[in-house]
Amino acid sequence: MKVNVEDVSSVKKTLKIEVPEETIVKELDSAYLQLKKNAKIKGFRPGKAPRSVLERLYRKDVHADVLSRLIQSSFVEAVKETGLKIIGSPKVDPPDLETKGDYAYDAVVEVSPELEDVEIKGLALTRTNYKVGDDEIDIQLQALQKNMAKQEKIEEDRPAAKDDFVVIDYEGFKDGEAFPETALTENFTLKIGEGHIAEAFDDKMIGMKAGEERDITVDFPEDYFNEKLQGLPIDFNVKMHEIKAEKLPELDDAFAKSMGPFETLDALKNVIKDNLTQGYEKRIDQELSEQIFETLISKVEFEVPEVMVEFELENIISDTERSFQYQNRSMDEVGLTREKLTEQYRGVAEKQARRQVILNKVIEQEALELADEDLEKGFADMAANFNQPVEQVKTFYDQSKDKLEFFKHALLEKQAIKLIIDNGNIEDVEPVKETSPAATSEDTSKEE
Repeated sequence: MKVNVEDVSSVKKTLKIEVPEETIVKELDSAYLQLKKNAKIKGFRPGKAPRSVLERLYRKDVHADVLSRLIQSSFVEAVKETGLKIIGSPKVDPPDLETKGDYAYDAVVEVSPELEDVEIKGLALTRTNYKVGDDEIDIQLQALQKNMAKQEKIEEDRPAAKDDFVVIDYEGFKDGEAFPETALTENFTLKIGEGHIAEAFDDKMIGMKAGEERDITVDFPEDYFNEKLQGLPIDFNVKMHEIKAEKLPELDDAFAKSMGPFETLDALKNVIKDNLTQGYEKRIDQELSEQIFETLISKVEFEVPEVMVEFELENIISDTERSFQYQNRSMDEVGLTREKLTEQYRGVAEKQARRQVILNKVIEQEALELADEDLEKGFADMAANFNQPVEQVKTFYDQSKDKLEFFKHALLEKQAIKLIIDNGNIEDVEPVKETSPAATSEDTSKEE
């Protein structure tokens, strides 16, 4: 077999593969011999049909099967012979297989970029030392308090106001006819001011009392999320059944006990502080990683294989689709398509592919290896993150070799990033406090 490599680019090659005639003849002979043993042909006893008859009846199928095996085996042999680090699948448009002469075909492949050693020591990095403040803990407590709030019917005889919860029936009409997009909906609860249907809808319910019925017209904006309602005037009939107010629970020890195994409010605050601290630690790591890759990407130039970019892009799009499915929504509702996401995130995908190449190079040049205890710790961390037993996590990865190898590589990547951070020149800084527009305006007026 002959193999020649032609460079299309630094990461794309064309393998020109030539299979000798004797190999083709041998494979065809073997295929027809096997067919002769098993074929049932009218007028011939089993195993007695001449090859000419077999060729007349089965030539197309036999040639297709033999060609498939020849390309697979010859391509594998060509890769071994050339030593190319191929990624992704080859692109092959094979010509028909003939019975005479050598068989030649082209296989277009992409290969891993060849990088010089990456200088990972002495990178200038800035680490922001985020610390949890009492105001952040209070915000989290208030969010929990909000989640535990109850809606209680208002007994006093007063009209609905902003921030009230109301229970209503509503139906929308267009030109006097019931409109499918605003079909009759009964006993629907909404909070006035959130604009669940439309801000104008909420505004025109203000002042209604329980038991009152009102006709209101809403002009939906041109950019309304439901395309079938964009720019339309809809006449609604609204009947208000109840007005409810939100009642927040007291932030005390009893509230803490209702949230879990906490005896006191201080115990709940400590857990909130721990969670926020862990979040800040992850943020610090992410910011350092981002700095590392921004620096290395700017210093290390190489061409990125298209197959790597497409892989990263497909992951981004698939994650987006899963996110919408989790919310029982579709991308169509917000005007998103796979084509739009491809255009929007192509640059992000290319950057992620570059990171992957650089990390792989660092792992290789530093001869990083995953010790058994590192893998065990990885399993334990994964179990803790998903609140699952460690053995269940191990079982999950034991069932798929590919997933286990991917997990191991991810742990090696973390080692590579840690190695770069440990060898970096890190400047610790305090976080910049955000100044509100009001405060800025006030300070300016004082200076004047």
